[in-house]
Amino acid sequence: MAEREVKLLCGEGSVDVSLPESVPALEMKRLNALPDPEGAVYEALVDPFMCQPLKEMARGRKNACVVISDFTRPVPNKIILPPLLKILEQSGMSKEKITILIATGMHRPNLGEELESLVGREIKENFHIVNHYCRKPEEYRKVDEIDGAPIEINRHYLDADLKILTGLIEPHFYAGYSGGGKAILPGISSFETMKFMHSYKMIDHPNVTNCILDGNPFHEYVIRVTELVGADFILNVVINMERQIAGVFAGHYDHAHLAGGDMVYGHSVVHLDQPVNMVITSGGGYPLDATFYQVSKALICAKDILIKGGTIVVVCECREGMGSPEFSGIMRSVCSPQEFFNGYCDPKNIVIDQWCAQNIYQALDHAGQIYIYSPGVSYDDLKNTGAVKIENVQETVDEMLKTNPKAVVIPDGPYVVGIVKKKGAEHV
Repeated sequence: MAEREVKLLCGEGSVDVSLPESVPALEMKRLNALPDPEGAVYEALVDPFMCQPLKEMARGRKNACVVISDFTRPVPNKIILPPLLKILEQSGMSKEKITILIATGMHRPNLGEELESLVGREIKENFHIVNHYCRKPEEYRKVDEIDGAPIEINRHYLDADLKILTGLIEPHFYAGYSGGGKAILPGISSFETMKFMHSYKMIDHPNVTNCILDGNPFHEYVIRVTELVGADFILNVVINMERQIAGVFAGHYDHAHLAGGDMVYGHSVVHLDQPVNMVITSGGGYPLDATFYQVSKALICAKDILIKGGTIVVVCECREGMGSPEFSGIMRSVCSPQEFFNGYCDPKNIVIDQWCAQNIYQALDHAGQIYIYSPGVSYDDLKNTGAVKIENVQETVDEMLKTNPKAVVIPDGPYVVGIVKKKGAEHV
């Protein structure tokens, strides 16, 4: 049988696997990089979706807060930030009046060399840059309450006269799509707010998933809070497989984001007539697969196209290990999906990062077996989960294909969303 080599993203490289031609690859449709990305960004700022050009909007404002994603998202900040900041200065706003706020969510702060790699030396040395700290009460204020939960947002953003969100639009396994108002909620929200947004009940909702906006409570709360606290302007981009800018969407926080979402749906979603019995996938490469915590995204994408009892093989580097101490503690102590569901369904007992553990146990509960190739994760890390750590991907795949002939491979992991066709289904 004819075979071909497939490169599964792993860290900054790949794991190569030979597969029969009968195993189709689910891949993003080709997106050409913009020939002049800096020029495209500038044009988007001058001619945005459904709002004034940024220069006009900024004129007369006292100060600005520009929210950016943290290092876990491959946002091309060194391309998109310089023209944005230049326009703010051209509007009469000095550098001292511009704050760049890193939407860390619950991730660690980005400092030193990591910060320089995030924004570039010139921006690092000439602008006021602050990290969001979700557990420091002095960093945020309450703006709303939803179902008894406080909605608390970073004060640097709330106090800004001009509020700008930047980010990357791609499939997101909770919000439908990343980017847009997600930079606020949960990007610059408090821990208590994120406990609500990542509650067991929220994550268990069937519409809290990739590429669905209508009826998605996560997305609906993001819009509600964004409308409440305000977002004067967004600058979001779509990137291709080479992580080059393929689309720029600037302007109104909802209209520009929806337009970007349509582009992402068109190139990231692959429709299948029916579910498969084996998925070979990756964690998406660095920085997305820096920890096992983030690999939950790849497992959920695999689960959604897998028959009950099917097989998943996932490749992920995990150079930083499992993830937070809380997440690691869950994964090392819980022995079965049912034990997790019973122990973590009570909203009064929520533990930080239990939401990604919930996704992993959802995948473990659905699949018959999950095989994990990961240089950064040990046997002890996985032994209680029921997942199997493997050392040779090729041998495992060859063996599993003997009993799972209806298989697909997803080299780019969670950057590609497989959807089993349902009559009349829509993505928004």
